[in-house]
Parts: sequence; structure tokens; C-alpha cells
Amino acid sequence: MATTNPAADTDVFVHPSSIVDAHASIGPGTRIWHFCHVMSGARIGRDCSLGQNCFVASGVVIGNSVKIQNNVSLYDGVVLADHVFCGPSMVFTNVINPRSAIERRSEFLPTRVATGVTIGANATIVCGHSIGAYAFIGAGAVVVADVPEYALILGVPGRVAGWMSRTGQRLEFGPTGHAVCSETGEIYQLLDQSTVRRLESSPLQTPLVPQGATR
Repeated sequence: MATTNPAADTDVFVHPSSIVDAHASIGPGTRIWHFCHVMSGARIGRDCSLGQNCFVASGVVIGNSVKIQNNVSLYDGVVLADHVFCGPSMVFTNVINPRSAIERRSEFLPTRVATGVTIGANATIVCGHSIGAYAFIGAGAVVVADVPEYALILGVPGRVAGWMSRTGQRLEFGPTGHAVCSETGEIYQLLDQSTVRRLESSPLQTPLVPQGATR
């Protein structure tokens, strides 16, 4: 069960240099390292890791087993599902057209990141978009549109450059529109050159989170 008083929960680690405001909800096993700030009302799941100098605003929701690397700020409207990876210094925005002289707090747009997504270092996610499950955003890419499930996004602006499996292996689709994950043997199907689905009958030889693994 999550706690609203993390300092009193022995299952939550908060480095002494970090600030966690009252009424932030943090799940057991979560680790918050140096110089972070988690605001009141933020919700963080279990077994997460926040690296150095991270900021979590009051309206943010973070799922379970999420890894947020150094120098990442999550603003109101950002929702991360389970097993999301945020690389060092990647950026979430919250306003499309910011101006210092104009107050736009009522114009914050949501950003939703689905299960298993990887966001590479220094990537930028423009607000108001959704990233589909297990998508892979390359380092330095700028996301300016919704991202399909399993898509590999590269470049500025970001474009679909290929497809990735659940374990982060590049998928190579043959003439039949099928690809096999080199790590697990799972089978994927490409539909209309724009949608990938994992076939339910696919074998999973290697579990995504092995028993006893440390995250």
C-alpha cells in the first residue's frame, strides 16, 4: 500500500537531500535519490527509482517499476504506466505555446505514456500526445504526435523508423508481415504498415521481469 508519509515508511527510501511534500503517495520499494522534489498530491507506485535532481508535480501519476533517470521533470498532466523508462535529461513539456508574460496554467495539456515505453536520453515529448505500449523513443528525438504501440521513433521531428519488441529488440518483418523477437521468440504482426500487434499464441521464453530480479 502506498504511503502519504514516506519518511515514516521503512519500505520507501528518500535521500536526506530530497524533499517529499506531505500527502504525496509513494509505493513500497520506491527509491528517491539526491536532490529530488516530489510535490503534494503526486502519486508514485511501488518499486520505482527516481535518479538525481528529479521533479514530480502534484498532478503526476507514476505506475509501478518505473525508472526515471537523472534530471527529469514531470509536470502536471503527465501519466506514466508501469515499467516506463525515462532516460537522463529527457523532457516533458506542458504548454504548446509558452510565453513568459502570459499565464497559461489553465492550458496545460496531458501526456500519457503506456506500459513498457522507453524514452531515450535528451528526448523531448511535446505535451498533448500519447505514447503507445512498448514504444521506443530514441535519444534526442522530439515527439510531436501520438506514437503507435511498439514503434521506434527517431529524429527531429520524430518519425516511425521501425518497430521494437517488448524486450527492446528490433523487429524485422518479412514478406508475410511477421517478425520474431530475437530475445524471446515472440511473434509480431505488422498491419497496414502502421500498426503492430503481438500474437497471443506467441511463446515467451524469457519473462520480462525474471523472478527475484532487482529493479
